Amino acid sequence: MSGLDEVLHGGLIANRSYLVRGEPGTGKTILGTHFLKAGADRSETVLYVNLEETTEDIKTNAATLGIDLDDVAFLDLSPDSEMFAHNQSYDIFAPSEVEQSSLTDAVTERVEDLQPDRVFIDPITRLRHLTPDDHQFRQQVIAFMQYLREAGATVVFTSQNTESIPDDDLQFMSDGTIKIDLGEFGRTVTVPKFRGSQIRGGTHAMRIRDESVAVFPELQPSSYDREFVAESIPSGVPEMDELLHGGVERGTITVISGPTGVGKTTTGTQFMKEAADRGERSVVYMFEETKGTFLRRSEAIDMPVRQMLERDALNVHEIEALDFSPEEFAHLVREDVEAHDTSIVMIDGIDGYQLSLRGEESGLVRKLHTLCRYLKNMGVTVILVEETEAVTGRFTATEAGISYLADNIVFLQHLELEGRMRKAIGVLKKRTSDFERTLREFRITERGIEVGESLTDLRGILSDAPTTRVRAEEQDD
Repeated sequence: MSGLDEVLHGGLIANRSYLVRGEPGTGKTILGTHFLKAGADRSETVLYVNLEETTEDIKTNAATLGIDLDDVAFLDLSPDSEMFAHNQSYDIFAPSEVEQSSLTDAVTERVEDLQPDRVFIDPITRLRHLTPDDHQFRQQVIAFMQYLREAGATVVFTSQNTESIPDDDLQFMSDGTIKIDLGEFGRTVTVPKFRGSQIRGGTHAMRIRDESVAVFPELQPSSYDREFVAESIPSGVPEMDELLHGGVERGTITVISGPTGVGKTTTGTQFMKEAADRGERSVVYMFEETKGTFLRRSEAIDMPVRQMLERDALNVHEIEALDFSPEEFAHLVREDVEAHDTSIVMIDGIDGYQLSLRGEESGLVRKLHTLCRYLKNMGVTVILVEETEAVTGRFTATEAGISYLADNIVFLQHLELEGRMRKAIGVLKKRTSDFERTLREFRITERGIEVGESLTDLRGILSDAPTTRVRAEEQDD
């Protein structure tokens, strides 16, 4: 699995043994079959020692995930019905007087015959039931691992960690431990121990789907860096660029905030339209509306979004609710950035991000911060669209607690003035340069965005009751 190999900085180290632990149903066996399948695909000899499930069941289960185990050799030591019927038992690595049919002989004969490069034992904790005490179990496991390593094999073995049968002792017998957990928000993978190499720490997402099993590493922004020119990125609307003193800078984060229907997505799309004219590529992740709605709305105001899609100057992802973990979403963004040289990323919108991705709300803000830091390091211009609650009335810049992320904050506001609905645009924050500190009228027409002159004749726009300058002076009198 490429994602797990990334976590392990290349993969497992040859001729060592690794424990995969987790409760039943977490995916340990699937990980082991991928380990063997990867070896078989490289023309290696691989051996599956199954101590619980039958070979037939294992192959059937793997086939449902698109994993073909025809090139995998099996040593089936699972209990059968005959053993139960006759109340038989057997020893594992017992003294020399053990009969020829013992498991020791079965394993030795199979290993010497195959000389496998990879061995997967599932689950090794079953041996605990077949030995007199814990001390003998530990001695036998150590001897078993040593024997396989001396035979030149890289070994992965699983355990079932339960309250009644803990597996803490097995961690000390392995060169590394991969732990899989299944929680409310899906499967996660951690690597608490790995001898001989640096690994990527953190909690990584794991997804099992039809015909695919993948690990999505937790994003570490400090591991990524790309040189870029910190130039201004204009919107292509002269008056808006005057507000921003030329535009937003490449490699910065811009929050576009405002109430519903005010034009936030359209404003972000304007920056991507201008980027397409420069030959750059953008991507937008839609959390709160469908791709079809976005396309129809853009066409109605002369935004050539379909043409941008056809030229691969734009990609639009419609994110289904609870379909991604933050790590999976970050992987999707990374693919767009690294494989397709994307220069602008727009997340529309922040509330939808927090509702749609699986995870605790407080942790999602931290994950968004991590993703934005990665994008900045890669020289990508980020646009975050955030909806504020009040349609009119007292001004609120952001409500999701993300203002600290922003290098730039552009806000849009509905105004009710003398019985007419109007809109205003302004800049609240710009870290990299000065900006115009006045508000301008904002309109969306069939020809696109239009930004007017400064609204110097109005007072109290950011309060509950905007008025004209004349009326304000009359009230003062």
